[in-house]
Amino acid sequence: MIYFDNNATTPLDERVLEAMMPFLKTMYGNPSSVHRFGRIAKSAIETAREQVAALVDAPPAQIIFTSGGTEANNLALHRYAHATIAVGATEHPSVLEAAKRARAHHCIPVNAQGIIDDEALAALIALRPDMASIMLANNETGAIQPIAHIAECLTPHGICVHSDAVQALGKIPVSFAQLGVQLLSISSHKIYGPKGCGALIFDKSTPPQSSMLGGGQEQDFRSGTENVAAIVGFGKAAELAKNALAQRHEATLALKQQLVLALEKMPHITLFSCHTQQLPNTVLFGLDGIDGEWVLLKLDQLGIAVSSGSACASGEAAPSHVLLAMGISPDVAQTALRVSVSHHNTLTEILKFVEIIHSLGK
Repeated sequence: MIYFDNNATTPLDERVLEAMMPFLKTMYGNPSSVHRFGRIAKSAIETAREQVAALVDAPPAQIIFTSGGTEANNLALHRYAHATIAVGATEHPSVLEAAKRARAHHCIPVNAQGIIDDEALAALIALRPDMASIMLANNETGAIQPIAHIAECLTPHGICVHSDAVQALGKIPVSFAQLGVQLLSISSHKIYGPKGCGALIFDKSTPPQSSMLGGGQEQDFRSGTENVAAIVGFGKAAELAKNALAQRHEATLALKQQLVLALEKMPHITLFSCHTQQLPNTVLFGLDGIDGEWVLLKLDQLGIAVSSGSACASGEAAPSHVLLAMGISPDVAQTALRVSVSHHNTLTEILKFVEIIHSLGK
């Protein structure tokens, strides 16, 4: 099986599993307990917090562990549930749906490449929302938003900026300090860590409002006994990602460039968001006139795993809301296929994939 769906999830790194195993077997203490077992668990969580903080260039005390990127996004927006929230048109469903609970919410339009441009920013500033949530990198197209520029434009007007950096983490440098945002969401299973663990990074001037009430864990921002093994795994995955970021970027970009080069030579291919800065591992394209779900299933039969868009929206017959927001017609959007490679993939796999796509497009 050739796995080209790394934006949906990544395989668990063996070194991450090794770090987790003691906390799944013998180190089973509750981190809120004061005895030795509890102190060991608590110390492991704080070590992981430091590892994650190092990856995103943020103080460890400003890291809140959650059950994943979806909860982190919801926690970020919960503070403004009684205010006005503006969200990018191509955001993840966890942001789009959470924003609907606000007193008022607005959609920020994107251009044909999926980017929020200066014209849209000017219109957003005129709206004066209390918060704007704009993802750093899109999970479907791989398009990278100029978040540092956006934050620089919005924060002087008193607009809190949240960014979903789930897809960007581990693929490009992500610095909470340099982005200039007040809230940032990340997730473990996109960087070869375990599923069920994420984090929200917050600026001290903008602490989140808790939506999980109880024992006061995670500085009283997210109550509930911590998933120690998963948090330890997230920490280890973050440490590995920081140390190997350049190598992973180089390896995935080389594979992506070979894939794009081959696809560009095919007359029946449409590439999406190809004229803007993208993640080094992501290619979204369509076979003209051929339903993307049909191609996905055909590829699966041939031993190749890809996606037709966001894994969180799998099973839906409707075309991607991301592509529709970019002005792509529903018929063309319905053809979309997403290839997201990792440093584990090979050129041989890319060439095999290209050969199959070429044959399907004839």
